[in-house]
Amino acid sequence: MVKVNESVVARLKSGNKHFEMLVDCDSAMKLKHGQAVSMGDVLASDAIFSEARKGTKASHVDVKAVFGTDNPEDVAKQIIMKGEVQLTAEYRRKLMDEKKKQIIEMIRRDGIDPRTNIPHPAARIEAAMEEARVKIDEHKNAKEQVEGIVKALRPILPIKLAMQEIQVRLPAAHASKCFSMIKQFGGLKKEEWLGDGSLVTVSEIPAGLQEEFMSKINAATKGTADAKILKTI
Repeated sequence: MVKVNESVVARLKSGNKHFEMLVDCDSAMKLKHGQAVSMGDVLASDAIFSEARKGTKASHVDVKAVFGTDNPEDVAKQIIMKGEVQLTAEYRRKLMDEKKKQIIEMIRRDGIDPRTNIPHPAARIEAAMEEARVKIDEHKNAKEQVEGIVKALRPILPIKLAMQEIQVRLPAAHASKCFSMIKQFGGLKKEEWLGDGSLVTVSEIPAGLQEEFMSKINAATKGTADAKILKTI
């Protein structure tokens, strides 16, 4: 069981009734996000409080009425899933680090240097974010923040968000295998199977994935495919 002095409060309000339990932050958030977790790794105490800070326990009658059970593990699951879990400073830092990595990857994938039409490496984007003193909003998801962050980076790092339309002509010997790979990238706009068994596709993909896209096609076809960028959008 989790040490009480290392636990946080999970709380749920139902009508005018308050219910709180002491839990491990990391394990409780894993449970909240649908991961399989042992309740022994979640609970610091079996006690169900109306106010944990004061040590005031919730009425047994209220617990049964609201949760339909007085089993601490079942009650804890409902509180965690339906209520809120207090986050530690360490957990908040971890969330921010993960969100930062997501944002950097999105910018790397969707952005290019407009001078060269080549994506910037992740390390360069991260350095520019630090130089621009970019603030990441913990309450917004990564996708919502990308456009604003790219705007903040432009005085330091030439960058634009773009999609590229790429046409690929695959010889018959590699057409079926490579077609599956092309579909995995998404954005397939056109497929045309020719009489000789060869295939022509047109895909619209994030500009930053262009090199990876081309590299995989060349490797799979031993350089026999004909791929070209039709336009940058």
